[in-house]
Amino acid sequence: MKITKNIEGTKLNIALAGRLDTMTAPELEAAIAGDLANVSSAVLDLAELEYVSSAGLRVILSMHKELLKKEGLVVKNSNETVSEVFEVTGFSDILTIE
Repeated sequence: MKITKNIEGTKLNIALAGRLDTMTAPELEAAIAGDLANVSSAVLDLAELEYVSSAGLRVILSMHKELLKKEGLVVKNSNETVSEVFEVTGFSDILTIE
């Protein structure tokens, strides 16, 4: 999985490409660990994410919970497969998805 991130003021922008699964979820967790404390919001761009597993969902939920105390997390550009996972798991009810 490829992780691209940048911080603009107090907003963290993250773009993911590939698969967010058991093998790559720890990568994402490590990549954002220090950043979440220093930002008030985040945008997660999933335009190039092909697949998300329960391990990936756990990391996204953790991000959501951390940023819920602040300005929040917005998920953008998820494909049909990833959107279906969000629907089936109920994530579409708790996340802000654009």
